[in-house]
Amino acid sequence: MSSVNSSSAGSDVVTALRGPGSISIRNVSQTYGNGAEAVTALGPVDLDVPPGEFLVLVGASGCGKSTLLRLIAGFEQASVGDVAVSGGSPVPGVTSGVVFQQPRLFPWQTVGGNIDLALKYAKVPKTQRAQRRNELLDRVGLADTGDRRIWEISGGQQQRVAIARALAAETSLLLLDEPFAALDALTRERLQEDLRTVSAQSGRTSVFVTHSADEAAFLGSRIVVLTKRPGRVALDISSALPRDGVTPEELRGSPEYAALRAEVGHAVREAAAA
Repeated sequence: MSSVNSSSAGSDVVTALRGPGSISIRNVSQTYGNGAEAVTALGPVDLDVPPGEFLVLVGASGCGKSTLLRLIAGFEQASVGDVAVSGGSPVPGVTSGVVFQQPRLFPWQTVGGNIDLALKYAKVPKTQRAQRRNELLDRVGLADTGDRRIWEISGGQQQRVAIARALAAETSLLLLDEPFAALDALTRERLQEDLRTVSAQSGRTSVFVTHSADEAAFLGSRIVVLTKRPGRVALDISSALPRDGVTPEELRGSPEYAALRAEVGHAVREAAAA
């Protein structure tokens, strides 16, 4: 593991940071309210995320990590500074797929119907949607569930549908805001494993928000710890853990994983107490 130093990036990295799935965050701060009631939730923050990276934002509740995700998604505009995705301003629903803590599926649609709507909005030709829908459901481990109603599947399965829906559009960026927080521990671990596999297969840039050091260590190819409000970067490290060729059990049982989890956990506690 080594510290990330974006200021030392060469010209090849600069070019990559303008490509599909890249994220550039420059001197970004976010303030809510006016005058004496103004609250700065985030910043200043500077980050460069190259294409294909799995970035995990971790920190205590209220540190601004979800705020930063919303800025990357284009749901909010920064009070100060600039956010660029794939070299331009983020456009909600166009530059990224987003998965929230709750699945937010359409209950009047079947599992397949929810995917079909996403494919329609992504302007996938109607003749190609059935094949694409089946591919997506298979990718998240839900093959042959397309005809089932939302209330007929578990909470963990609903989150898998939400991930498949976010992958329906051919965006190069996937954003996830604590998508497994409300799930039981066993389901959460299984979905972490699924997401790690799906991320490797898709090659998309991913940004994942969590308050769990364990989740951050397991998922991230890069981990950024934020301080308490206003959120600033307290730790920015790359993970040396393998992304493939190792089982989840082997990974979680390795001393390298234990060391990374401990380092991130210590940083989160220190940042929350500072």
